[in-house]
Amino acid sequence: MPIVKTDKDTILKDSIALFKLHGYHNTTMAKIGEACGLIKGSIYHYFKSKEELGLESLRYIHHYFEEHIFSIAYRNDLSDYEKIALFVQKTDEYFLNSAGGCLLGNLALEASHDLPLFKEEILAYFDNWERAVSHIMENRYGAEKAKEIAVESVASVQGAIMMMNLYNDSTLYLKIEKKLIAMLD
Repeated sequence: MPIVKTDKDTILKDSIALFKLHGYHNTTMAKIGEACGLIKGSIYHYFKSKEELGLESLRYIHHYFEEHIFSIAYRNDLSDYEKIALFVQKTDEYFLNSAGGCLLGNLALEASHDLPLFKEEILAYFDNWERAVSHIMENRYGAEKAKEIAVESVASVQGAIMMMNLYNDSTLYLKIEKKLIAMLD
């Protein structure tokens, strides 16, 4: 194998892709090394363990959503309708162009029971997603109803992501996203 120069960010991105497609438990450090063009032992220069790599992968995605999607809810330069439309657009751009679905949704099912730090990060991600949607909906629906809408929306989107990947069809996913936008139309 030729020597490949890489960095932590590249290893994270390659790991995320593998975790999304094959799951946490079915993705070995050897497979990650192969995807990165490294020998397995080289990964330990950047991450102490597979668990640390998995947790950092979850944090990476969570940070991406905080910075590029959830933050839209708190912008003062957009109307609530513009916020939800942009929020949905950015969410669509991510999930429609990302094989394997939602890493945090996938690992919530697979690993949150036996890896408590994963569960903590996954809960924070979904809480922040719900909080952002609720914040956008609050002016129209009030705090209690907005929270209800947010919880149902996130659950529906996650289910639709699963179905989209299972059937290789984005119709249901796009329908749910359009329904969320229509709530502020």
